[in-house]
Amino acid sequence: MPRAHPPEFRRRAIDLARAKVKPIAQIAADLGISESCLRNWIRQADMDEGRSEGLTTDERAELVRLRRELRVKDMEIEILKRASAFFARENVLPK
Repeated sequence: MPRAHPPEFRRRAIDLARAKVKPIAQIAADLGISESCLRNWIRQADMDEGRSEGLTTDERAELVRLRRELRVKDMEIEILKRASAFFARENVLPK
């Protein structure tokens, strides 16, 4: 997993790329990141700022959180179903 860059580094890289002083490939090479990484940062910044369509960073984080919660709730429901089936069987069988 590549190391995370601080938000200020990302912001400055995006500002440099938007200034179009140099090509994106050259800016990325100068900063020691891949060109695709810089392009992804620019695309996500455009979405966050409303310049293009797509999920913002906050919306994406909320979606991840909600999916995680749903997965936990589904597991809890499955456990409760199994427990109720177990206790139902126990009460039906003669002793």
